[in-house]
Amino acid sequence: MKEAEEILQRKGVKPTPNRIIVLDALIKTEHPTNISELESIIKTIDKSSIFRALNLFLEYGIVHGLEDGSGSPKYEVCKGKECCSIADMHVHFYCEECHSTFCFPSTHIPKVEVPAEFTPRSVNYMIKGICPECKNK
Repeated sequence: MKEAEEILQRKGVKPTPNRIIVLDALIKTEHPTNISELESIIKTIDKSSIFRALNLFLEYGIVHGLEDGSGSPKYEVCKGKECCSIADMHVHFYCEECHSTFCFPSTHIPKVEVPAEFTPRSVNYMIKGICPECKNK
């Protein structure tokens, strides 16, 4: 939980017990996680409190959200020390069989040029298909 507290302090967010618990759970998950998954991991905090913490984390660049087509936004901790930038984001893979989302942290999102009057803040690069485990069934 020390890492969660340090991240919150570095980002200028008061490290309350609930925020530390929610961020610690996100740090420990090895894949993008939705609110329902967090709720099943964290038994001591209600869904609305988890949701409020996630929204605050999004606002302060502690986590980034992604849509994988499942209808439930997923969240993961930003790897950048100072900010959560597009350069810190990576490609994700959504398995259409088991509905799991996988991170490809070493595969960065390709640079896409947008017209100068547009300012991108995030990119959601999702590949969909069948994961190796489902393919081998």
